Amino acid sequence: MSNDEVLRLEALKKSYNIGQPNEIEVLHGIDFTIKRHDFAALIGPSGSGKSTLLNILGLLDQPTEGEIYLLGQATRQMIDQERTRLRGESIGFVFQFHHLIQAFTVIENVLMPLMLVHGKPNKQAIERAHDLLEAVGLKDFSKRKASQLSGGQQQRVAIARALITQPALLLADEPTGNLDSQTATEVFELFREVNATQDCAVLLVTHDPRLSATCDRTIKLVDGRIESDVLSNP
Repeated sequence: MSNDEVLRLEALKKSYNIGQPNEIEVLHGIDFTIKRHDFAALIGPSGSGKSTLLNILGLLDQPTEGEIYLLGQATRQMIDQERTRLRGESIGFVFQFHHLIQAFTVIENVLMPLMLVHGKPNKQAIERAHDLLEAVGLKDFSKRKASQLSGGQQQRVAIARALITQPALLLADEPTGNLDSQTATEVFELFREVNATQDCAVLLVTHDPRLSATCDRTIKLVDGRIESDVLSNP
């Protein structure tokens, strides 16, 4: 493993209903690597296996065959507790729907990943949360309830929450699909800034060709196979 390698997939396969008459293989031997400064899009038509692959990349599901390495660690044989710990420390998630706890304040939502692991946050964690809220343009909103924010603002809180653990990899699933074009542009620029300044690889899953066209790399998944993996600026 090179020092800048974050994620590596080797001959990754995923099947469902194993041993049943209706067994089906959804992913058919996936190989690719994500490096520390990559800003990549994962695209493909509906039914191509993107969601299945994303769940495996995020250590939320396991492959049937092959291996997935996160920061050099083979994960397939890990027990659930080890996989959960590694996921919590190394991966940030941003989804199309922000999944904030509406009754909690903005800063409580940002701190939630740390609170789940460590309990009451320390001073350093709270300072980092405030710094992240400033980075996403919400430094004056920390004490507001999530329910008082617009959709775009809530998505920015979700991005700050994803970054609170200082992950090596940010996985974003249709992160701008629920936003107006102006807010979507601002969120995308924020991802760019995170990639450039926080030593964090970014992989966006998107149906939007305009979004993928502005990424540095586009990985196209078709029928459970990598059809192409193209650098925009080789």
